[in-house]
Amino acid sequence: MQKKSLKIAVSKEIGKVSGKAYIPAKPKAIMTLAHGAGAGMDHIFMETLATKLAEEDIATLRFNFPFTENKKGRPDSPAVAHQAIKAAIAKAHELFPKLPLFVAGKSFGGRMSSQLLSADPDATVQGLIFYGFPLHQPGNPSIDRAEHLKQVKVPMLFLQGTRDALATMDLIGKVARPLKKAKLVKLEGADHSFKAGKRDIMSELVAATNLWVNKLIS
Repeated sequence: MQKKSLKIAVSKEIGKVSGKAYIPAKPKAIMTLAHGAGAGMDHIFMETLATKLAEEDIATLRFNFPFTENKKGRPDSPAVAHQAIKAAIAKAHELFPKLPLFVAGKSFGGRMSSQLLSADPDATVQGLIFYGFPLHQPGNPSIDRAEHLKQVKVPMLFLQGTRDALATMDLIGKVARPLKKAKLVKLEGADHSFKAGKRDIMSELVAATNLWVNKLIS
């Protein structure tokens, strides 16, 4: 596996953010991987996920949102986050123009990615993966945050822990079922951080991702 550090130009006003590409010897797909609100692209979850996906021949391009790059505590506004994701998608396509391109994100990163694709579809994107869609605040169940998903044109994969306080199973199921191109995978006992005691949830996440990607590119 090749590891490549790079800079991604977001806009003249925002500047550049750091990125890291993990590239297997014979990649079958490339995936942008956006981090959550509480940690950057180098968080152990993000790094391990990228490493394990590379073992399945899925290349990834991780990147920092501007707020992380500039060491600010508060997440970027949706408008800024969308620009960063759009720039990462363009960079991934530039690096691997012939590979199927997928967009993915952990929590905040996934929700911002879906907001972007709902408002600004990209013909190069083949699918969207959520590593824990943050449907609502803990203790305040709602599906308002999912309204935009109806406008997403590409297939979607929801990977959700059954103990996720930010997405109760009944509500995330209610959201996913009517979406014709959506698949919901439930990870028993996992919380929003995909922790479930001694179980190896990461391997389950990667296996589910790989299976879904294979079906779309076969």
